[in-house]
Amino acid sequence: MFRLSSDLVRTKLKEENGKDVAKVSCETEIQLAFLLSSFLIFLSGLIILLIFRLIRGAVKKWQIIRGTGIILELLTSGSIGKDPVRSLRFQGQFRDCIQMLLSAQTFVGQVLMILVFVLSIGSLIIYLIKSTDPVRSCLSYEDKTIPIDLAFNAFFSFYFGLRFMAADDKIKFWLEMNSIVDIFTIPPTFISYYLKSNWLGLRFLRALRLLELPQILQILQVTKTSDSVKFSKLLSVTLSTWFTAAGVIHLVENSGDPWLEGRNSQTISYFESIYLVVITASTVGFGDVVPKTYLGRICMMIFTLGSLILFANFMPEMVELFANKRKYTSSYKALKGNKFIVVCGNITVESVTAFLRNFLQLKSGEINTEIVFLGETPPSLELETIFKCYLAYTTFISGSAVKQEDLRRVTVESAEACLIIANPLCSDSHAEDISNIMRVLSIKNYFPTSRVIIQILQSHNKIYLPQIPSWNWNTGDNIICFAELKLGFIAQGCLVPGLCTLLTSLFVEQNKKVSPKQTWRKDFLNGMKNKILTQRLSDDFAGMSFPEVARLCFLKMHLLLIAIEYKSLFKDGFCGLILNPPEQVKIHRNTLGFFIAETPKEVKRALFYCANCHNNVSIPELITNCGCKSRNRQHSVPSIKLAEHCIMGFSSRIAAQDSPPREDAKTTNTPSITARTLLQEAEQDSDQLDSSGMFHWCKTTPLDSVILKRTDKLKHKFQNHIVACVFGDAHSALVGLRNFVMPLRASNYTQQELKDIVFIGPLDYLQREWQFLQNFPRIYILPGSVLYPGDFHAANIEQCSMCVVLSPPSKSSSSQTLVDTEAIMATLIIRSLRTDSSSDPSFAMPENTPSYTSGPNEKENCQRVPILTELKNPSNIHFIEQLGGLEGSLRKTNLHLSTAFSTGAVFSGSFLDSLLATAFYNYHVLELLQMLVTGGISSQLEQHLDKDKVYDLSDSCTSLLSGRKRCKLGLLSLHETILSDVKVCDHPASQ
Repeated sequence: MFRLSSDLVRTKLKEENGKDVAKVSCETEIQLAFLLSSFLIFLSGLIILLIFRLIRGAVKKWQIIRGTGIILELLTSGSIGKDPVRSLRFQGQFRDCIQMLLSAQTFVGQVLMILVFVLSIGSLIIYLIKSTDPVRSCLSYEDKTIPIDLAFNAFFSFYFGLRFMAADDKIKFWLEMNSIVDIFTIPPTFISYYLKSNWLGLRFLRALRLLELPQILQILQVTKTSDSVKFSKLLSVTLSTWFTAAGVIHLVENSGDPWLEGRNSQTISYFESIYLVVITASTVGFGDVVPKTYLGRICMMIFTLGSLILFANFMPEMVELFANKRKYTSSYKALKGNKFIVVCGNITVESVTAFLRNFLQLKSGEINTEIVFLGETPPSLELETIFKCYLAYTTFISGSAVKQEDLRRVTVESAEACLIIANPLCSDSHAEDISNIMRVLSIKNYFPTSRVIIQILQSHNKIYLPQIPSWNWNTGDNIICFAELKLGFIAQGCLVPGLCTLLTSLFVEQNKKVSPKQTWRKDFLNGMKNKILTQRLSDDFAGMSFPEVARLCFLKMHLLLIAIEYKSLFKDGFCGLILNPPEQVKIHRNTLGFFIAETPKEVKRALFYCANCHNNVSIPELITNCGCKSRNRQHSVPSIKLAEHCIMGFSSRIAAQDSPPREDAKTTNTPSITARTLLQEAEQDSDQLDSSGMFHWCKTTPLDSVILKRTDKLKHKFQNHIVACVFGDAHSALVGLRNFVMPLRASNYTQQELKDIVFIGPLDYLQREWQFLQNFPRIYILPGSVLYPGDFHAANIEQCSMCVVLSPPSKSSSSQTLVDTEAIMATLIIRSLRTDSSSDPSFAMPENTPSYTSGPNEKENCQRVPILTELKNPSNIHFIEQLGGLEGSLRKTNLHLSTAFSTGAVFSGSFLDSLLATAFYNYHVLELLQMLVTGGISSQLEQHLDKDKVYDLSDSCTSLLSGRKRCKLGLLSLHETILSDVKVCDHPASQ
């Protein structure tokens, strides 16, 4: 019948005197062919999917009844040799690949989504063009738009197939709106090509694709704020509803009621249909355009009711929030073999964006871990869009980590780890820490062996976590303390200017889109490619000293070995991480090394090194796994007495604030000549240390004895000291200045190397901090304001080695831009201070202090005060870049691409967000960072000291590793070391 109707149409077209496009009235059979093709495909597909689901349910019940189900498997597989488990695994991997391909996180997924949206709009435009003709007309096959629309729909069919294969629930996918749009628009296009006729029909449904407009704008980074996302969503809902309703009215009014055979139809254009829909939605009916058919009037009544619900009084947002609340209350289904982590705590747009960026970049291209976010409130529109963009990696579940039923819904017992994010910009940091600690306690009570990594704002709240009975450092439980690490970084930047930049660069992903022209900037960005990586050392290094191994790795493999993890050969002995150990410590087999390198592939050379095969190799790339079975094992079990003393060494504990001092030189039973020599050197420079020997200690100092006055400048004569600018008041949250002082009072610095510390700030705030500082020597307080230049002169800031501007405590009303206002103003004042070294010799900058050159219009004998400013919001760097007339700065607001950051004048703790992902992938790197910035204490060392065990011969190890002889950081001049032959002006990397 369809073939006969097609021939009849073609005969009529040939009789139209050679016109390009002929228009005749479509037969009823042809219209039914277009409509029934879509309805039959939809219903038949739904029935088939329901039948398959019933069969699969029956098979599962049969397997349960029959036990193992081996007989049924043989009957259904057809072959005993096939592996059904392997087949299921292959299907799962194939589906995961398709999901990754369709995800907006990948470039291909983004291109596909944008292309489908653009082509859908193009198909809608073709419909609008052809809607000028009567709906009941059939357009001939000579119409030029038919092949174009056919090509569009062929691509839609391909994309529909990919989405179908990637769907977990096929029936749910079949009933989705986008699937219904494809089913009712794609088949009629192929029918039109077969019948050589083109009928508009239901092609106006392509307007529903406009609902994807917010996601497309988010991918293109057009909408970045919550308001813009809400506006785009409201706009997409409005336009798609109007165009779709207008298409329905246009079809029904032009076709008429079927039971009246179209006798009550009227000719109405698509524009008039949109006009009718808009004035109806606005509740203003002029009556100039009205529907005449019964179907049209029914549709208008339905649309009127719907418009009142959707558009009046911002109902779409309320409906969306209600839908989200129910949408995210389902449970997460953990599939066997799939790895996932649970992230809870501060789930916001900023925290989620930072976490996903760092988590996915650390293992770029090999992510096989899904991220389940457990949020206490439904996500906002902007946050929901982010989850959609990362659909292949993320799942959001609404719930609380302190509720057992919510932990059960996210299957914490099967998770690789539970990560808890803190809010560093909260107004009450103590309350934030307590709430996160309660989350840890709830998780450990629910499943004691869960691995937990938590962010803590204040260091004194760390003591609660190890008290949890199931807390275990050895299984990967870890604490990331913001105050400890942030202030430790700043303190090390005072001792070694530029160290903050160096260490921060090891954790910041390089921006590959930036390619500066200056040579030194190219070298700086190339240096940011290096990261801290760990790798087991080859057994051929066993018995060698650390300096020998480090030299060999640098010269032969181009690797920089900076530390090792020393493990005891005995049961209870442990030394932990050792940074740049001396020659007395020998390398054991299976030793973990810490390298600074660009890629994990490079550090593999340290594992593959063979003394027999690679001894004469001069090209590092040739050092690969040789498979040699005749390696020299003569040093496999070294016998070094001092190293074994280290194994039994740590018997002291971390002291409290008022712990009594001890003399570093009191040691007995030193059988080793090397240990005795070390103790004799310690006796020559003995001073008061705390009971652990890690920090300089003094008796409790009253606050009144350290308070300075502006008139005491000539009395104290501070020189080569540290000036710290502090903000706050009597009600501000404490930032924890103790974490800033402890690295500056580490015992590996001698008494002569210690620098005076002068705190400038409000007295009512500093006296609250003093209870944690009263046992550290050479600390002074100058009450005043850091925004008053007179207080800087009273502290003799012109002669300081470093001036630190600490960011003020967070306030509840502070915006993201204004959180650094006071710090920026203080930096402006300090930058305006100059010291003229030619006019007064006493104002000459201290020795080994880096030169901070002034602007081009300043005199050469004028120097800036060295300064290190902390910014809470990295985007505020553009305010710092404008200060002091810095030239040639990169025109970027990115902190890590700025001149101030590259010169070590600015620090921001925002990079600490990346440590959460680092601690998950490799907690050893976090241990090394803590040891570098906190004065030598790591969590593993704290765990060992907490055992409260006493061993003999322990002081030899303490003096070597945990006492005065441990490694320390310093700033060396190129002219006074083995690098004296390097010409700074000719070698850009040395800058």
